[in-house]
Amino acid sequence: MKLGVLTVPLSGMPLSEVLPYLHGLGVQTVELGAGGYTNPAHLRPELLLQDKSEIQKLKELLKANDMEISALSCHGNALHPNKERAAHADRVFRDTVRLANELEVDVVNTFSGCPGDSERSERPNWVTCAWPGDYPEILKYQWEDKLLPYWADAAGYARENGVKVAFEIHPGFCVYNTETMLRIHKEIGPAVGANFDPSHLFWQGVDIPTAIRALSGMIYHFHAKDCKVDPGNAARTGVLDTKSFMDAAGRSWIFRTVGYGHDEKVWRDIISELRKTGYDGAVSIEHEDCLMSEKEGLEKAIQFLKDILIYEQPGEAYWA
Repeated sequence: MKLGVLTVPLSGMPLSEVLPYLHGLGVQTVELGAGGYTNPAHLRPELLLQDKSEIQKLKELLKANDMEISALSCHGNALHPNKERAAHADRVFRDTVRLANELEVDVVNTFSGCPGDSERSERPNWVTCAWPGDYPEILKYQWEDKLLPYWADAAGYARENGVKVAFEIHPGFCVYNTETMLRIHKEIGPAVGANFDPSHLFWQGVDIPTAIRALSGMIYHFHAKDCKVDPGNAARTGVLDTKSFMDAAGRSWIFRTVGYGHDEKVWRDIISELRKTGYDGAVSIEHEDCLMSEKEGLEKAIQFLKDILIYEQPGEAYWA
């Protein structure tokens, strides 16, 4: 495994400063945001694709700092019922896939997307319950008329470019838990898998090692981000919470820097379960802790993970 960082929180720094800074902290890989909901400060696919010399400069910058790219990320909603927003997200996704091919990066992270409840919708509609009967009807429309047809085509495009699509399993979108990830992988095939982020599953009550085991072979990327459920707030209101993420005292849960939501034993079990499934890619830190600055949160997460990651597999002689 390799220690990585999603560079989006450092978008105020040029990549020429970000890479040596992270390398000095022991980071081995970077995940670069290419647009969508994320700030594409370090990577603009539409510009790089127009000038191949800029792609070469990026490769040289990475090599000079002994850094690899674990994935390109374009977290958008290509199924948005607003056709202009959907078209923009689709364009960013396809540009990112083409750029990944040019950079010899084999994973593009994104969201599965979420449509509305009908062709007349203006905004996405995330279904979370089975009754009244309107909701199963909405789900049928979303999956059969929108989600599966779109990703059958988009995943084919990625496959043609030698790229795998990794869905960040994220509430608010059609693929938000283990079951929905298993379903879309079965329906679309190995061109799509998971960008596994425990933080979105912790607050749903999911046991992370169990979910990792269930998704064995289809985890293409991993986000290291923690989550802290507030026992008092959750006991009073439950875990479905629409308050601002900056309301740390009032929310039922918030995202935390790795180690501040769950202890070292939990994270050792997570990393060990990843190893059992054969995952040997990047453990990419995504910093979204509202209680810490970007650099403090990243540096604490890096230090926490350094002694937990499993960097090498045992040789055959180990078992003799």
